[in-house]
Amino acid sequence: MQLESLVNPAVLTQPVYEPGRPIEDVARELGLDPAGIIKLASNENAFGPSPKAVEAAKRALEHGELYPDGSCVVLRDRLAKAHRVGADQIIVGNGSNEILEFLGHVFLRPGDEAVMGAPAFVVYKLVTLLFGAKPVEVPLLNFRHDLAAMARAVTPRTKFVFVASPNNPTGTANSEAELLAFARGLPDHVVFAYDGAYAEYQENPPDLRPLIREGRKVICLGTFSKIYGLASLRVGYGYAGAELAALLNRVRQPFNVNAIGQAAAVAALDDVEFIGRCARENRVGLRRIESGLRDIGLEWVPSEANFILVRAGDGAGWFASLQKKGVIVRPLAPYKLPEWLRITVGTPDQNERLLRELAALAAARSK
Repeated sequence: MQLESLVNPAVLTQPVYEPGRPIEDVARELGLDPAGIIKLASNENAFGPSPKAVEAAKRALEHGELYPDGSCVVLRDRLAKAHRVGADQIIVGNGSNEILEFLGHVFLRPGDEAVMGAPAFVVYKLVTLLFGAKPVEVPLLNFRHDLAAMARAVTPRTKFVFVASPNNPTGTANSEAELLAFARGLPDHVVFAYDGAYAEYQENPPDLRPLIREGRKVICLGTFSKIYGLASLRVGYGYAGAELAALLNRVRQPFNVNAIGQAAAVAALDDVEFIGRCARENRVGLRRIESGLRDIGLEWVPSEANFILVRAGDGAGWFASLQKKGVIVRPLAPYKLPEWLRITVGTPDQNERLLRELAALAAARSK
């Protein structure tokens, strides 16, 4: 008997997430010095992790023989304080991706539908398909979520609407007023999942807690992988009404977030100066990259995140050429944007090197 005959058929057609290429893989493949490669492909914090988080992680590792706090009590209390909600409204996951999977476990069944933007973070689609439900993808309008069209796409079979703001991979955002009005217009059988992975980079991030206080079926997702610089530790969270959070906790595995990650996340929340500096440096970096792209003659989409969408014409070709020069960016053919690159904002030195390589490549291709 073939192994495939024993497998859930949906697994055989499940798409696989394609992560950004690690520096070590590129160095090995192209014979480059890893120290000379810059990775601007995965929207990581170019300034590294919070120093306070690093020290807290080191202290936690000294007790690596102990199981982590299975209920994440300290982290949930600290997140509750930060977001001014109750600790019973917090759910913590191994990255916010795991919380998306919790939502699927709790709510999605074959025949259900989930509405999402296109393009948007691919994991919304992957989770929907994993549970046998149907992704309903609504094209963006001017690179932003078309909330009116998404509302029209809702049917009696819809269980979820996913909206990321700022959106990945476009970096665009919907306003707080737009998001509030959209959520209030959804029918009662729909759960609204707002993904704020990049919200800390915004000068005025949306506050959707009024929806939760109104008793609406809303969950707000966040992560420590972006501005907090803790992507390697995989810590994400969400806050919602206490009833919804309790349901998600029912499907959470014991000890799903390790002790080092929990300790680092708590310390990172307290490192207000570091987070503020990263946000300010990111805005300066975005403006510098935009200025450089204008000089080179490349089109871009204004961003409110820590990355920028750049139209190169031949995304795969530019990606390959930049990679040979030790600059890793993200080609977007998997997001049905084959002409575009997604480029993470780096340090000032990294941004200048990126612009030099883009300018040289543009000049070479114009001959």
